[in-house]
Parts: sequence; C-alpha cells; structure tokens
Amino acid sequence: MNRPRILQPGTSYTFSKYFELPYAPADILAEFNCTYQRQRLDLPKYPDKLNCLDFLSGYLSRNLAYVNPISEMARREVLIAPTLLEICAETQTQLNIEYPINVNEQLKGSFDYYINSDAGILVIEAKQSDLGRGFTQLAVELIALDQWTQSQTPLLYGAVTTGEDWRFGIFHRQEKRIVQDLKLYRVPEELEELLRILVGIIVAPTSLTMENT
Repeated sequence: MNRPRILQPGTSYTFSKYFELPYAPADILAEFNCTYQRQRLDLPKYPDKLNCLDFLSGYLSRNLAYVNPISEMARREVLIAPTLLEICAETQTQLNIEYPINVNEQLKGSFDYYINSDAGILVIEAKQSDLGRGFTQLAVELIALDQWTQSQTPLLYGAVTTGEDWRFGIFHRQEKRIVQDLKLYRVPEELEELLRILVGIIVAPTSLTMENT
C-alpha cells in the first residue's frame, strides 16, 4: 500500500509554505524523490587572509550591543545582510536579495539571499527561529534551484540562519540527496570559521569539499 501523498495535486506551494508543514524533513523531501541525511560535513574553507574579518567582527559585535534583533527583518538587516555583503565584496560576486524563481506549482517563491559565482552556488534562508523547519524550507529551495539553474556544478550549497546561528546543507544533484550538517556555527564566537566556509563555497567548492563518511 502506497503512503498517502503530503503534497496535494493541484495545490500551490510556495517555499515559505514548507516551513509551516508539520511533517518530517525526510517525508517532505521524499515527495520530490530526494533522500535526507544528517551528518557532520567537512565544508570547504578558504585558507588565505580574509580582508573583511576584522571589520565585520567589530561591526557585528557593535550591532549586537546596540540592537536586540528580535524580528526576522531585524536579523536580516543587522546581522545577515552585512555578513553576506562583505563576503560578496571579498569574492567580487553579486548578492541577490529576494531572488524569485518559479519551477512549478510546488516549487516556487523567493530565495532570501542567493549568490551564484562561476565556482559555486549558495542559497541562504533567514529565520527568526526554528532552524529545524527552516532547513526543510531550505532543502526544498535547493531542489528547486537544481531544476532552475543552468550551472552543471554537482553540488548546491545552502545555509539557514538566524544571523547568530548558521547551519549548512548540501544537495548532491546526481544522487538527489540532501545532507544537513550536524554542526551549528555561532556568531560572533565562530565568525572566522563561518566566513572561511562561505568564501570557500563561493570560490572553489568542488576542489575543496570533502564529506565525512
């Protein structure tokens, strides 16, 4: 006996709708014939000097001292956008904000932030809280991006973040497999490690990435 479908035929689903669904990530992703795993990822890390590190460290610490980022919008403006803008300046890439895509009725909406370089692709989903459900939404966005992008890169990267907490994921396109990192990166305590990962993804993910087994 086949399991009843979660997604109803003829019903429209935007990306944000998946955040609201009460089902397990594996069950939702199975609707798109994708598998889901949770394990520690050895993400790409940029090894050289980060020109933005000192400035961003002071800037974010100051912002946290003067602003209590309670709402999702406040977190975007005070923590997330400044970090990504510095990353784009470091790597000479464009930051797309509220980037719209429409694959079909079940895969449509806007990415909060989207960076597409010649070497790597990164989607960032901003959340006020609940990174668990936020990751489910991010995973669906990566599935949509797989069908939307013309890039042939074998891996698509994503992160869900509150601005203070960051969690990464990888979509293995050929295997149709989503892997969620077990580790949570904290800002400002682990800012340098976070920045090295973000830059590493954008600059040369395929050559730098290895996944623990």
